Formats: sequence, C-alpha cells, structure tokens
Amino acid sequence: MPRGHRRRFALVGAGARAEMFVRALTADHAETAELVALADTNRSRMDAHNRWLKAAGHEPVPTYAAGDLAAMLRRTEVDELIVTSVDSTHAGHIVTALEAGCDVITEKPMTVDAGSARRILDAQRRTGRRVQVAFNYRFNPVHEAVRTLLAGGEIGEIGSVHFEWLLDVRHGADYFRRWHRAKANSGGLLVHKSGHHFDLVNWWLGAAPTEAYASGRLFFYGENGKRHGYARDYERVHGSPAADGDPFALRLADNPRLRELYLDAEAEDGYHRDQNVFAPGVTIEDDLAVLVRYDTGATMTYHLTAYAPWEGYRLMVNGSKGRLELEVVESDHVSPVAAGELKGAAVHGTEAAPERGGVTLTVRPFWAPPRAVELPAHDRAGHGGADSRMTAVLIGGQTDPMHRSATARDGALALLTGLAANRSLQTAERVPVSGLLDLTS
Repeated sequence: MPRGHRRRFALVGAGARAEMFVRALTADHAETAELVALADTNRSRMDAHNRWLKAAGHEPVPTYAAGDLAAMLRRTEVDELIVTSVDSTHAGHIVTALEAGCDVITEKPMTVDAGSARRILDAQRRTGRRVQVAFNYRFNPVHEAVRTLLAGGEIGEIGSVHFEWLLDVRHGADYFRRWHRAKANSGGLLVHKSGHHFDLVNWWLGAAPTEAYASGRLFFYGENGKRHGYARDYERVHGSPAADGDPFALRLADNPRLRELYLDAEAEDGYHRDQNVFAPGVTIEDDLAVLVRYDTGATMTYHLTAYAPWEGYRLMVNGSKGRLELEVVESDHVSPVAAGELKGAAVHGTEAAPERGGVTLTVRPFWAPPRAVELPAHDRAGHGGADSRMTAVLIGGQTDPMHRSATARDGALALLTGLAANRSLQTAERVPVSGLLDLTS
C-alpha cells in the first residue's frame, strides 16, 4: 500500500498493556494504520512482541531503546506515538513526540504530577500537535447510557454523586506486586486507577473539579499482611517455596505470555512482576475516601477499596428531578482456582470462569415508580467491550458523536482530582485544584 494511505504509528512501552494497541494496529485497523516501530527499556520485551507479530503473520518491526525515542520517531517517519510505559515516564515521551511533530495517544494517567502536566500542555500549544488520553471507560456502552440520560436532563440539575469502586483480591492485589506499588512510579491509586473514575464523573457531569478532601491509608497490603494473617516470608513468587498455595501469588511461569514479557526479560533490568503483595516497600494506599466539589456546585463522595471480595462499582446521582442508580458486578467473587490469575484470564483456558456478573441501571423520578433502563448484554471482555470501541475511534478513525475521545485538558482534569486528593492525604485539609495547575492559561 503506498505511503500516506495508512497512518504510521510507533509505540513506547512494550509491557502487557501494549498488546491491545499492537493488535488494533496490526489486525483490527490494519487498513488505515500501521505499526512501524517499538521502543522500550527492555529489548527482551520488544523481541517477545515481534515473535508474536511473526506468529500472527505480520512482519516484525524495528526496535529502539526508549532513550533513543527522538531518533526512532525521525527515522521511521512516525505520525503518531502511543505511550504505554510506566506512568512516571509518560510526560517525557509525550513531549519528545510533540516536539518531533507527532500526535500522541497516551495510556491513562496522562502523567503523575502537575509540573509534568504543564509541560505537556505547553508543548501541545507550542507545537500545534494533538494529545489524546486512552480513557477507555468512556467507551463502555453502560457509561454511554449514563452520559445520555444525565445530559438529556433525565434527573434534572445534578446536586451530588456517590461513587463506590471495589477492586477484588485478584485485580486489586496486582497493583501491589508490580511497579505501581511505588507512588513515585504511579502516583498511587488515586492517580493511576481512580483517574478513570474521576474522568468519568467529569464527563458525565460536564464539569471540572475545583477542590478535594481525602482520607486514606494502606490497610490491607504491604506489611499489614502480618496483622491480618496473610503474610508469607518471600520477596517474589518465582522460585520461592513459601509462595506455594498462596492465593495472592502470581505464577509467571504458568502464563506463556507473562513468562516471555517479564520472567524471561528479568536478566536485562531485574524487574520482578510477581512481588509479594505483603512484602515491605509499598508506598501507595489501598483504602481511600474522597470528597470532591465541582464548578457546577455539585459534590461527589468517592470510595476506592482495593481488597474487596467482589469486583464492581455502584454509582448514585441525585438531581432536581430524581435519582439515577447504577450497579455493575464484574465478578461476584474470586474463585480459588482463578485467584492467582490476572483479571479477565480464562481459568486454565479450558472452562468458563465461575464468577458471575451483571449490570442494573435504574432511574427513580419523583412521584413515579422506578424505571429500569434496558441495556445491552453485559460484556465481560476488554473493560466491558470498551477497549475495541476506543481503538476504533483513536486508531481506526471511526466518528465519535458522543465526544468520548479525551483531550490533554481532560487528562489534566482527571489528574488534578487525584493530585488534590493526594495532597489532602498529606495535609488533612481541603485542597483547591487551582493551586496545583492553572488550566485557564
């Protein structure tokens, strides 16, 4: 196909999260996009992706050290860079790409601090290029239904929101066995994970946060495992007899793709993907309560629990004409046979997962019976079917009448809620977001 018919993409950060984008570029949207290069700090991980590309009938692509990103963008004539690296490295890669004349799609969070967010916004303004943030939860059909109802005035003017998110002891635990466990890398769960949720509320309400107050702690993971009776004496799972039978242990050797991406790549950088979730060194929280005020006058009470017995979330929105209630059960429990697998993994690949889920969305108007909103069948794949819908817009060029694509400003607004809440954890005071990053300039 002649040069110019397909948009040329490169990707930096060749961990597991890159797989969704690689598949979108080389299979789902190969008619309009092409993957021309990979960059990472670890060559073994890039080699793994190239082996998988070859096995799928695709030619391997050139690979570069992450430190050579600028040269890669120039040599391979990249139109757009996809950033899926460690969160704290996002800003550097984004600014490098913008200054090289490329557009950017970045995984959430856009970055982990206000200073680097300002660098991104300034670089975008200076270069005239575009940054989009991969907030895939906007593309979930259920969340689109909530947006449509609220924007259509179904419950009138919005006064308040209550939002509870539960990560179970399989998914939640995973943040405590990998690089996310260090707040310097991830910004903590209020930035890395809750950024999804804060962006959803901004989008649903058409509002921007103005201040936040938070209280939270590390209650369950880390060295708390001793108090709760779950701790075992090992640093990482692989090669540790003490991890045998531990439901919190992730066994890289039993998962071929994780083995190639991480276990077989350890010799290059010493990174262990299977750390003990109860080992010392955790600097993020696992139980967090946040109170947020928005520029519309609405407020939100939010709670994140990262050690729940089931996974899902509850949303309640109170308005001048009634109330909207959403409950999503992604997994009603964690089965023993699947406890050591990653969220969404098939149980040994041979049987259906024993966990069950479901969704209910209810509108409760004043002076009338509640009304159940009809929804599509609950999709258990890729964030409720959102991943493929998102890449169809961000990579496939599909039209987006609901304006689900998140801009750099959207990324900054979601980040600011988390950063203000993190600051409040330190000061025990409410924190105005304008003091962290001024978005009016």
